[in-house]
Amino acid sequence: MENYLKVAMAQIAPVWLDKRATLQKIEASILEAVMEKAELIIFGEAFLPGYPFWLAHTEGAAWDLKVNKELHAHYVRNSIQIEAGELDTICNLAKEHTIAIYLGIMERAKDRGGHSIYCSLIYINENGVIKSVHRKLQPTYDERLTWAPGDGNGLQVHPLKQFTVGGLNCWENWMPLPRAALYGQGENLHIAVWPGGLHNTKDITRFIARESRSFVVSVSSLMRTSDFPKTTPHLDKILEKAPKVLANGGSAIAGPNGEWLVEPIVDKEGLIYQTLDFNRVYEERQNFDPVGHYARPDVTKLLVNRERQSTVEFEGE
Repeated sequence: MENYLKVAMAQIAPVWLDKRATLQKIEASILEAVMEKAELIIFGEAFLPGYPFWLAHTEGAAWDLKVNKELHAHYVRNSIQIEAGELDTICNLAKEHTIAIYLGIMERAKDRGGHSIYCSLIYINENGVIKSVHRKLQPTYDERLTWAPGDGNGLQVHPLKQFTVGGLNCWENWMPLPRAALYGQGENLHIAVWPGGLHNTKDITRFIARESRSFVVSVSSLMRTSDFPKTTPHLDKILEKAPKVLANGGSAIAGPNGEWLVEPIVDKEGLIYQTLDFNRVYEERQNFDPVGHYARPDVTKLLVNRERQSTVEFEGE
């Protein structure tokens, strides 16, 4: 029915820092979700090829350290360049099976020279078309040692059946103005992606739902030291200080009233399903709508720059 949307949360671990093997795992998860008649599947932040957990355990801020340089180079090599067609197989699956996808990737952006990487959230619609690439606005703490800051180009929403979907990466979800940018475009299904961890999802998921009167789907990955491939550079050094569980999941869904539809799930790998009823959005907007009847644009208004930033522009071509 048009009023309902079945979503799948992929609470799984990547094959850490191995983009080819992780792509295969993504494709298998999409096909599994299709078998369960899901219409939207979501993967965690930086899922392809994984989160830079080594930074916290290898003196990540040490200047000119060979270990960090070699790990960074390995990370860049396993990041995704969209322009080279590295997401084509996923787009083809979306089109073939009429399923929409939110996927967190490390993007090696060609329009920024192709050497720096961005934590990007990709939306692929049910026709297999990449409709937005949202580069994380502000990498958090040690992430800044390996990720570049993004721009506002990806602050976009998309139609999916009766829903309007948008998404943010990790601690961006704590940033009031990017949230408001999505609300103002009619977002009523908010996707929050995380590298993993109950500490991330247990409060903000319900808060955003109650603030926006929208469904909020928080999707976290899992990561255990047993998920680190033996071929990972400097694996022995990483394992010296890394805990056995680096990300315990915590994927969850809150309804437009801020109450749990799916309470946070930890330490369980697999796809988690839930069907959302769009009518609940209209019910909760009756008493509060942050950009509609409860807004005062004559008093406060947000300006958003969605221009894709680049270091160089050419004229006369």
